[in-house]
Amino acid sequence: MTGAVPLPGSRPDLEDAVIRLKDELDALRQRSSRLIEDMAALVAASRDSNADDEHDPEGQTIAYERSQLSAVTHQTQAHLSEVEAALERVRTGTYGTCEVCLQPIDVARLEARPTARTCVHHVGTRRTDG
Repeated sequence: MTGAVPLPGSRPDLEDAVIRLKDELDALRQRSSRLIEDMAALVAASRDSNADDEHDPEGQTIAYERSQLSAVTHQTQAHLSEVEAALERVRTGTYGTCEVCLQPIDVARLEARPTARTCVHHVGTRRTDG
């Protein structure tokens, strides 16, 4: 299978993947921390105001900002979980193996999406047995 990831232990690309994943993990943790701080500041600022989201012209803006910040925080947390799961797969020796067909995931896919759990043929599919 040309371009497929070799078995764990014989993979020169695994070290690069781990470095990329750890760098991404650090960046996501920092971003998540900043977003949580921003949300706390936004909530505190709106708590001190008499703004009525429903009747105040600025209320809709505050609610929109809060909603947007919440969505970005949720996306960041979800991606953080994906990176942590990928590092766990590295630790257990299953990184780079499709969760559905148990075949190696193509190197190009892992370079483009280091958190990939499946090969391109099984995108959107999850293993249902054991």
